[in-house]
Amino acid sequence: MPQLPTDLAENRNDFIQFIWLNRKFILLFTGAATVLSIVVSLLITPLYLSTAIVFPAASSTVSFSEQRNAKTASMDFGEEEQAEQLVQILQSSKIRDRIVSKFKLMEHYDINPSDQNKYYKLVKQYDGHFTFTRTRFGSIKIDVLDKDPKLAATMANSIVELIDSVKNEMVSQRTIPAYEINKRKKQQLEKEIETMNIELDTLSAKGVMSFQSRSGLFEAYVGATGSDRSDMKEKIDMNIKYGSKYDGLERLRNEKISKLEEFQIAYEQAESDANTKFNHKFVVEYAVVADKKDQPKRLIIVLVGAIGALVFSLFILLVQQRFKELKALK
Repeated sequence: MPQLPTDLAENRNDFIQFIWLNRKFILLFTGAATVLSIVVSLLITPLYLSTAIVFPAASSTVSFSEQRNAKTASMDFGEEEQAEQLVQILQSSKIRDRIVSKFKLMEHYDINPSDQNKYYKLVKQYDGHFTFTRTRFGSIKIDVLDKDPKLAATMANSIVELIDSVKNEMVSQRTIPAYEINKRKKQQLEKEIETMNIELDTLSAKGVMSFQSRSGLFEAYVGATGSDRSDMKEKIDMNIKYGSKYDGLERLRNEKISKLEEFQIAYEQAESDANTKFNHKFVVEYAVVADKKDQPKRLIIVLVGAIGALVFSLFILLVQQRFKELKALK
């Protein structure tokens, strides 16, 4: 076994001798701190952990397009982007305020309603008891700590159920106005078509015909005799007078009808997005009532307290010894 240099060996022996000479103080100080750590660990209110795990859904819409994107199918799991979005929603005040209100957390956390900093304290308590993290598998883990294990599980599962309602409300803030715009545009097109149909019916009642039928009218006039010929002449005059107007209205109406047919897909998409309430997550695991506390870790508290007290007692003794040496030099 290699030998230590003489000065190092002497320093080590001196340090061991120093500890031995002050063993009573070190043991007393460390023992007192250990007992205090045990007492403190016993006084800390135990907290129980309940965990729920969800996956975000890839799609929040039903597509009416013929070219359906497989990556956004409603049955597919979301990717990193959807997971990050879901974490942001879970951390939002929309979720927090509903949980606080539903479970009366202000009272549950013993926060005085008249305290000027009550909301600050409430948020601090909430952030310390509710945690939302994205796992390496792309899922979201919802952790809830509470002194009541049943309440912890209930709150975790309530958050799971709130995901859909909160996100649907957020989506509706955009989809409902879009649907209303599409609805007004569709109604406007239908009204314009109806107005043109009425005008065309009025012209038809006067004997005005479409461009294709008009050629047959002239042929009938050539072969007509007597009163029939006179009637044909009136119809021809009416068609000459209003024919161009009829043709223009008919062409414009057909264009509007084609536009309405093309617009129908966009309208149906907007209607679906505005009125359908989607499920935005896949529940992998609901929270269950914990049968064992998660915090505090009493053994760790006692060990940290004992080791810290030991180191601190040595530090005090070394500082005291150094002061004695400095005084001796004066």
